[in-house]
Amino acid sequence: MNNVERKIHKVAVVYHSAYGHTERQAKAIAAGAVMAGVSATLHSVLSLGQNLDELEDADAIIFGSPTYMGSVSAAFKAFMDDSSKVWLRRAWQDKIAAGFTNSQNLSGDKLNTLIQMAIFASQHGMIWVGQSELSKSTSAGVDAVDSINRMGVSLGAVAQSDNSAPELTPPKGDLLTAEKLGQRVATIVKKFHRLT
Repeated sequence: MNNVERKIHKVAVVYHSAYGHTERQAKAIAAGAVMAGVSATLHSVLSLGQNLDELEDADAIIFGSPTYMGSVSAAFKAFMDDSSKVWLRRAWQDKIAAGFTNSQNLSGDKLNTLIQMAIFASQHGMIWVGQSELSKSTSAGVDAVDSINRMGVSLGAVAQSDNSAPELTPPKGDLLTAEKLGQRVATIVKKFHRLT
């Protein structure tokens, strides 16, 4: 057995959640990353503030925000704006990035939120990873709310939550979709670092 220390890859899940729905997605993503063999940490933008240094040792950053008025929340936008010093130093360049969002409506213009996050990641020189699972919501015998990627989005993980208690929504399929995104990002991080 050799004495070479094996690097534990790190995934940071950075999110804003006003009512708890997006936080449940964030936790599912982190769980998926851990299942794939990396460490995962959760960072609320409200507690992170302008202290973005703790994200610099992450191999991947997965961004999450509810979709409000067809865009990221104001709190998440403030986080984006606060990252300008990180951007200038190129501290996140070549990190893997992905995104997730949630809204009350099935569409809710969630795609625009994911596009906003992908552009943000690109501005930082990051490498964007999308959702790879095909939608099976129309398959026979599959309840749509329990199916993975039921809304058929490829840019990131999306969820839909009713105005009910956070412990009831998003539905099981949306949380499984988030978990799958966490697994995919973790797998890609490990492959990427084997090649570099």
